[in-house]
Amino acid sequence: MRRGVGIAALVVAGLVVLGAGSWRLWSRQGGQPVFHTAALKHGDLVATISATGTVEPEQVVDVGAQVTGIIKAFGRDANDKLVDYGSVVNKGTVLALIDDTLYVAAVNIDKAQLEQARANLVNAKANVPQMKAKLVEAEADWRRAETLGPSKALAPTTYDQYKATYETAKSNLAIAVAAVDVAAANVAAAVATLKKDEENLAYCTVKSPVAGVVIDRRVNIGQTIVSSMSTSSLFLIAKDLKRIQVWASVNEADIGKIHEGQSVAFTVDAFGDQVFHGVVNKIRLNATMSQNVVTYTVEVNYDNSDGKLLPYLTTNLQFEVGRRQNVLLAPNAALRWTPRTGLVSSESHRAASDHTAERPGSRGAENIITGGGQSRGTAWVPSGDSVRPVNVQVGLTDGAWTEVSGDGTADDLRVVIGEGRREENQSEGTSPLIPQRGSFRGQGGGPPPGGPR
Repeated sequence: MRRGVGIAALVVAGLVVLGAGSWRLWSRQGGQPVFHTAALKHGDLVATISATGTVEPEQVVDVGAQVTGIIKAFGRDANDKLVDYGSVVNKGTVLALIDDTLYVAAVNIDKAQLEQARANLVNAKANVPQMKAKLVEAEADWRRAETLGPSKALAPTTYDQYKATYETAKSNLAIAVAAVDVAAANVAAAVATLKKDEENLAYCTVKSPVAGVVIDRRVNIGQTIVSSMSTSSLFLIAKDLKRIQVWASVNEADIGKIHEGQSVAFTVDAFGDQVFHGVVNKIRLNATMSQNVVTYTVEVNYDNSDGKLLPYLTTNLQFEVGRRQNVLLAPNAALRWTPRTGLVSSESHRAASDHTAERPGSRGAENIITGGGQSRGTAWVPSGDSVRPVNVQVGLTDGAWTEVSGDGTADDLRVVIGEGRREENQSEGTSPLIPQRGSFRGQGGGPPPGGPR
């Protein structure tokens, strides 16, 4: 008995499911269509390219240490406070002091060695006249001996001795003169060594090379700085935070539309929806590739006279590539929508086939084709339970709205942007599918100066 009841329940459930499916199929195929529509409106349009970037100081100086040692103290900034993050410094302001004990000792040794070298030079110079006098005496003896020659008056050994003494005196004079040159060179070397060690001693006092603001302090008191092949970085100083740049990363597909002097609008998270305006300064040629995507860095100049923008804020940029005022606008959804089979009359179907590259029934395809340097599109207008095409010339777009024109277009002309069913109890009118123009962050098209009116 129970088994029979179970079978009956399964049969009833199957009939319910079959009936529901049949009703939904009838509803889709035979139900009256309801079209979601939107009206064409006149308004202003701004076409933009979106990108992200960061706020960067226009000129940054990385102050490092050229000697090794321990940070002993920090200097004082323009406000007589210890140098720290945000300190305002002038050119020559002492930023930090490195322990100079070893460098002072090296300078003192160099000074002593320099004095010794100078004394050796004086001694060498004084030895030259003495060698000259001995040479004169030896030369005179040799001349007399040479005149007499070896004879009974001058023994041969004495003759040879005078000659040897003369030759030795000439050699000693040359050695004395050379000693002067050596002593002078030693003095020069001692001076150079002293100068080098005095420079190292001076490097123990780290000074700011420019006037600006300290945006990063990378050391603490007591920290040991090791200067080897690369200079240790101690402070990062922005030369002028009133002139900053935004470094934007632009995709290679869009870089051809970017040029110097181009207007740019951008926002930062720190200041909500406030829009800042800058100008393209240059496009850097050293492109980068990440996951097979090539991007270029574009420098955007901005006058930060009020000091509002801080370094390294993340930005969302919109590069203006075109602007239209008081033109007829259609939502992009109207140019993308295509009617399903059965909603277009035969005459309208033929007219639409002659104009568009897409067949009715291929949902999601954009009804825009390009030829002869112009773009053409198709919008659809309700006509009872069917739709008829309106051929339009397609102009500038901001990603949500598109400039349209043509004989069949007019202000307040309602075009289809979607389709529903009669059972949904939705009346014709403005649909929530229509993109809303207004917020800079809320749309991909950027900050419009106006909107459809």
